[in-house]
Amino acid sequence: MIKGLIGKKIGMTQIFNEDGMIVPVTVIKAGPCTVVGKKIKQTDGYDAVQIGFEEAKSFRLRKPILGQFAKNNISPLKVLKEFRDSDADSLNIGDTVDISIFNEVQSVSISGTSKGKGYQGVVKRWGFAGGKDTHGSMFHRAPGSIGQSSYPSKVFKGLKLPGHMGMDKKTVLNLKVVKIDADENLMYVKGAVPGANNNIIYIYAADKSGRKLNK
Repeated sequence: MIKGLIGKKIGMTQIFNEDGMIVPVTVIKAGPCTVVGKKIKQTDGYDAVQIGFEEAKSFRLRKPILGQFAKNNISPLKVLKEFRDSDADSLNIGDTVDISIFNEVQSVSISGTSKGKGYQGVVKRWGFAGGKDTHGSMFHRAPGSIGQSSYPSKVFKGLKLPGHMGMDKKTVLNLKVVKIDADENLMYVKGAVPGANNNIIYIYAADKSGRKLNK
């Protein structure tokens, strides 16, 4: 069986659990996905299943990708993802994989791209305190001294400076699966998920430590 699924972040809300307590959850549309390709250890060196998510317009895809879909008689799909260590023998190209693969899973790890913040200074990017806000201070949100004088006369690598913030690949481990709505392909997980609403995310079955399951 495949070890993951492609989905889309819908947004955050809150629901009541069986004890009547409010639980903050992120709603995810998980699948359905179509099996686009397979890798077998005997020929490719490893086992994997490639799946696709969301239909795409043909003119938005490159010809090699369109050729792969045409060869397998599959409608063009927008997002492709390969999940390793999946049982490729149990699936055929063209099969549909839905949220039912997580029915017995209690926790998942989710990867996504964090929100882009643009170019930011050290106060927002790194949490610097800055200087006084009093009149005449001349030092408010600046980074301050970054190097030395005569020796070693350079700025060391890794210094926290202004720069691009966000748009990084982030993975949140061990999110508890609160509820699964099989009819609407919706998954409710406790806590926050990387990225803005409608961002593409990748969902992996995980053990209690949050590691992705390879077996």
